Amino acid sequence: MTLTGRKVLALFIGAFGVIIGVNLALAYNAVRTFPGLEVANSYVASQSFDDRKAAQEALAWDLVADYDGGVLSVALRDAAGVPVTSPALLTVGRPTEGRDDLARRFEGRDSWRVELEPGLWRLDVEAEAPDGTAFTRRLKLRVAP
Repeated sequence: MTLTGRKVLALFIGAFGVIIGVNLALAYNAVRTFPGLEVANSYVASQSFDDRKAAQEALAWDLVADYDGGVLSVALRDAAGVPVTSPALLTVGRPTEGRDDLARRFEGRDSWRVELEPGLWRLDVEAEAPDGTAFTRRLKLRVAP
């Protein structure tokens, strides 16, 4: 079998066709699963970042999460180790998409029976201290297969 110009052209077009097809599929899935913007205007949000961070650190609250046997345990404690009684919103989801997000309200300590597939999960907690200080924390949780 001899290598002709037509065969080289077909190989060339086929190889680049596969590359372009894979890139288009990856780009489509990346755009389709993106959950959206974190903030509407990052410059404006950055102007108060240091103040919000200092206020949260002054609270000295600690968030701990564990997943075992289909039960997600979450504890939000103050500096003395006492569960915080302020209502909080817990959102559990994948870091790269919003499709699997689940939300639940809790106070201080809670256990939640939820089936999380193996892989990396993101836990977002939003609460407000009695003095009005906003508390937000994001944890990564790895679920073993």
